Order: sequence, then structure tokens, then C-alpha cells
Amino acid sequence: MQKVYNASNITEGHIVRGLLEANGISAHVGGYYLQGGVGDLAVQGFVNILVPEEQVPAARQVIARYEAGDSGGKQA
Repeated sequence: MQKVYNASNITEGHIVRGLLEANGISAHVGGYYLQGGVGDLAVQGFVNILVPEEQVPAARQVIARYEAGDSGGKQA
């Protein structure tokens, strides 16, 4: 598994994972429990999206579209 995205929070992590899975890419949200362990401090950089090595290029394309504001679903 390789990290392809660092989400700002757990909600965004699950949104990105959902977009990847909608495009046939197996994804895992890592750092899920670290966010709660920090307490009242500002939490950033703990939620990572991981995908299998062979799916990294396709995942990066989906994430690029997401970051550009296109969250319309599956690739054409």
C-alpha cells in the first residue's frame, strides 16, 4: 500500500476513499484513531489514504480531479 493523499480530517478521508472506490480503486483510510488521541490540539496530517501500488497512477488521477473541484464520480 502506498499513501496517495493526506486528508485534512477523517470526513474528507472517507469522501476521498469513496471517490476512489467508485472508480474501482481499493482504498484504505489510515490514521483513523490518531485523530481522537490528540485531544484539543489542532489535528492535521494524521489521515492518510492508502492504495495498492498497482493502483497508484489511477488513484492520483481521481485525486487530481477531486482537488480541481470535479467530484462528479467515475472516470469517463
